[in-house]
Amino acid sequence: MYKLGIDVGGTNTDAVIIDEEYNVIADIKNPTSDDIYSGIVGALKNVLDVSGIDKTKIGQAMLGTTQCTNAIVERKNLAKIGILRLGAPATRAVPPMVDWEEDIKEICVRKEIVRGGYEYDGREIAPLDEEACKEFFADMKAKGVNSIAISGAFSTVRNDQELRAAELCREVMGDDVHISISSEIGSMGLVERENATILNAALWQIAEKFTEGFAQSLADEGINNAKIYLSQNDGTLMTVEHARKYPILTVACGPTNSIRGASYLSKIENAIVIDVGGTTTDIGVIQNSFPRESSVAVTIGGVRTNFRMPDVVSIGLGGGSIVREKEDGTVTVGPDSVGYALTKKALVFGGDTMTATDIAVRLGMADIGDRSLVENIPQELAKKAIEAIRTMVEDAIDAMKLSSDDSDVILVGGGSVILPGKLEGASQTVKPDHFGCANAIGSAISKVSGTLEKLINYDDIPRDEAIKQAKEEAVKMAVEAGAVAETVEIIEVEDVPLQYYPGNTNRVKVKAAGELKA
Repeated sequence: MYKLGIDVGGTNTDAVIIDEEYNVIADIKNPTSDDIYSGIVGALKNVLDVSGIDKTKIGQAMLGTTQCTNAIVERKNLAKIGILRLGAPATRAVPPMVDWEEDIKEICVRKEIVRGGYEYDGREIAPLDEEACKEFFADMKAKGVNSIAISGAFSTVRNDQELRAAELCREVMGDDVHISISSEIGSMGLVERENATILNAALWQIAEKFTEGFAQSLADEGINNAKIYLSQNDGTLMTVEHARKYPILTVACGPTNSIRGASYLSKIENAIVIDVGGTTTDIGVIQNSFPRESSVAVTIGGVRTNFRMPDVVSIGLGGGSIVREKEDGTVTVGPDSVGYALTKKALVFGGDTMTATDIAVRLGMADIGDRSLVENIPQELAKKAIEAIRTMVEDAIDAMKLSSDDSDVILVGGGSVILPGKLEGASQTVKPDHFGCANAIGSAISKVSGTLEKLINYDDIPRDEAIKQAKEEAVKMAVEAGAVAETVEIIEVEDVPLQYYPGNTNRVKVKAAGELKA
């Protein structure tokens, strides 16, 4: 059986086929298209042609896509939604979407705060106002809204009211309504968790479109026996059904796939990963073969959220970054880029725009296009450009390090040819085989996970026993998600004391992951 991995980036759509032993059979890069799907189909056809395998033996197909991220950033194709908060009278001072930009606020048809919500210790602020909920849902149905975001004060401590509101929503609006519940998406902090839930509710149409489109692309190429999975932003996979329910979890899956792929290809479990594309460079950290998770609130398209996200720094540097020499002799690289038009606009391809790729070719760091077309670039200019690139990357490495010690650095992505071999802050710099398609490989080799996050009072149950039970529950969740029980292992354990809670209360988080069932 073979696995097919596809990752859609801003410049290229990468595809890879691996066998049961996780050997790379074929990998290719295909320009990303404006409609996304043409690029996927092109990548799919090319990788099948190169591999020469029997299509019927592809048993699993994984897709990593930037479409949800792009939709939020570009304000395109987002669904109209209704927002219901359970938290009156306590939370009325800060209404939903209070700090959102006006152009994205338009997705909300109506927002309402009704009586309900909990205190930090699980006591009710007020009983849920079920009649107000029903009135809100009836109004949303009458206005043709088909997606609802429900959030409640301290629902991560206790979510009974959120679940009851969801029941009422289905009773009034029918089983076809799309409901996003904040306790299933975000973490502590009402506004940020609510924001993530609102975005999730607005993405359902896009999720249906790209899951259906991927399935159709496979069918059109005669791949009918493959189970389909989507990449999540924690380095693991989810089913199509899960992706349609929680599309927000695909945000930032591209950098995550690259980090996972880099670790697999290099056989290094702890390192800084630098993924250079055509437009941007993403710098992340691999810890025990999985991406380090961000510990702070993350802003997506101007919206502050607190759901899980990889700890990644992005800079405007890529193979297509435009190089300019200023009047004072200084040289800048990026942040603007020719993107997927690199093969048309770069000098080495006969274009008229000097890019970072042209600099790499001029200095003999890469063999791309026609070298003779860049020989007229002054050596001094080229050296200044490469130093500018070096400085940008070294600054980003420093930003990701947790100590002053040098760290292993893994270079991946097709654009990594523009980086110098020696970087300050790196104990060693590794560029593994198949580095150009690490993102697609990361998608193909991803595992299935289960994550348990709950509040536990160690006065009620001893810490060792609580952690043991949490691990067992996380393993069970991973198996239920499709992991082979014998391969599941605990990859993260965290407990944080919460001083503002009664007793010895801790937020316990345990993550388990295992190989995907064939």
